[in-house]
Amino acid sequence: MEAVLQTRGLLSLPPHPTRVRSLLNPSQGLKQRLFASKPLGLNGLSLSYKRVPSVVAKPNGLSPKEKSFICKAEAAAAADGQPLFGETPTPKFLGIELVTLKKIIPLGLMFFCILFNYTILRDTKDVLVVTAKGSSAEIIPFLKTWVNLPMAVGFMLLYTKLANVLSKKALFYTVILPFIAFFGAFGFLLYPLSNHIHPEALADKLLAVLGPRFLGPLAIMRIWSFCLFYVMAELWGSVVISVLFWGFANQITTVEEAKRFYPLFGLGANIALIFSGRTVKYFSNLRQNLGPGVDGWAISLKGMMSIVVLMGLAICFLYWWVNKFVPLPTRSKKKKEKPKMGTMESLKFLVSSKYIRDLATLVVAYGISINLVEVTWKSKLKAQFPSPNEYSSFMGDFSTATGIATFTMMLLSQFIFDKYGWGVAAGITPTVLLLSGVGFFSLILFGGPLGPTLAKFGMTPLLAAVYVGALQNIFSKSAKYSLFDPCKEMAYIPLDEDTKVKGKAAIDVVCNPLGKSGGALIQQFMILTFGSLANSTPYLGGILLVIVLAWLSAAKSLDTQFTELRREEELEKEMERAAVKIPVMSESGNGSLASGSAETSETSETSTPSNI
Repeated sequence: MEAVLQTRGLLSLPPHPTRVRSLLNPSQGLKQRLFASKPLGLNGLSLSYKRVPSVVAKPNGLSPKEKSFICKAEAAAAADGQPLFGETPTPKFLGIELVTLKKIIPLGLMFFCILFNYTILRDTKDVLVVTAKGSSAEIIPFLKTWVNLPMAVGFMLLYTKLANVLSKKALFYTVILPFIAFFGAFGFLLYPLSNHIHPEALADKLLAVLGPRFLGPLAIMRIWSFCLFYVMAELWGSVVISVLFWGFANQITTVEEAKRFYPLFGLGANIALIFSGRTVKYFSNLRQNLGPGVDGWAISLKGMMSIVVLMGLAICFLYWWVNKFVPLPTRSKKKKEKPKMGTMESLKFLVSSKYIRDLATLVVAYGISINLVEVTWKSKLKAQFPSPNEYSSFMGDFSTATGIATFTMMLLSQFIFDKYGWGVAAGITPTVLLLSGVGFFSLILFGGPLGPTLAKFGMTPLLAAVYVGALQNIFSKSAKYSLFDPCKEMAYIPLDEDTKVKGKAAIDVVCNPLGKSGGALIQQFMILTFGSLANSTPYLGGILLVIVLAWLSAAKSLDTQFTELRREEELEKEMERAAVKIPVMSESGNGSLASGSAETSETSETSTPSNI
């Protein structure tokens, strides 16, 4: 008898082995048995978490060892992401769950519309302020430093305040509708009236008194409505793309969906660059078919702003549809909700977070780096294409080429994320920007001696600088859209909602123009110190190197923190899923079986290898 008892202690065979013979049949794998699409039953005992009888008629039910074995198997299923007992498989199309497709397709269309508008606005803002009478590319550093940055800071403070009092839906519409209204009003009211509302006579008098050194600041006053358009177009990129769209995408997607689809739905968005580039070129060439005395640029502007308004309304409709018909994903319930914070408390909290500081470093470093090259390139571009329509036409071709390059990079991006992970993907953009920037500055420095060689190819040093600068911008922006932006947005997902909303507002609305303004301030200092951009080019190259190294260091630090947060979130979600789904059965005193949850049952036996 003692031998039998010892054997039972080791093996724990059930009193009625026929009841679990189908479960423990060695001819079939355990995983196949446990994870079948139909719930398994044991002589009337349902193992579905949806329907677990509280009492089984036969008194000699399963032994505690059997119950422990079954519960352990369900825990393994939950941890592996497999369907649990009784779960109905979700419907799929082309291997993708329909619920996921209901998120990804509207998000891709929203991103298409937003980037279509942004491309038109970005190309148009440069044409307006660079080619206007009494202005030049020198206005851009002053605009970014003394107009764009203060407005971005003011918007961030207002947005942080509104985020505490408005719902997410109301906040979205409150922010995007004024943009749509302004761009429509500019095309049909402000630009046609620009000759009457711009103080050109006053600007001429001040310029004669102060001298040509103040051409940039005085140009801001001279063409104030164009400068307002420039700032609103810049804010469209940082507010509508970074804060509204990516904030909404992070709200309704999981990290797994983001890794799989953020790079892919960017493919559709970058088709927008190709089409919007063609759109800009089409409207820029309308002047050729108009009679003498007709302002071709005014006609082009009305057509492009009409498209911007229609695309804006389409964005609002898609946002409404997703909120109405797409369920939100389940987040970890163990994250503590932070109390509502005021503006200063929010800023202090964000500054104190190393995670947010590293994210801010990425954004500021990108803004400084791209601005160090871009302003110099645009000054060469105006010298080559002085007419607004010619300038705009070239920018249309530039946007189309950027879209094609980014489309190609998007195809490679998912492979990069899967093969090498977040850290490598985040380091590609600064590396590309540094290498292409060195090539552009080298041509600016040594363009003179290369003149005879370039003449053999039918190009002047100026035209060569324009094309090389365009290639530098194309490669840098394609790397940003396909890798940098998805990496940055994935980094927000594991954060709690309060940090996510206010952190995005602080980083994307303030740090983005802060980076561009920082680059502009560096250029202004270099011009005042060395006399011209050309003389300061070697020093700008050195500054670019330092900025990119800081960028790479922040990306490495953020990679470590992001991986740790993801590990913690996955562990919490697995524990919650197991707690909700697993039926823990305890044996009552009379030998019957009773069901209970994993959280309330205190009589369930712990499962160990010896039990099995």
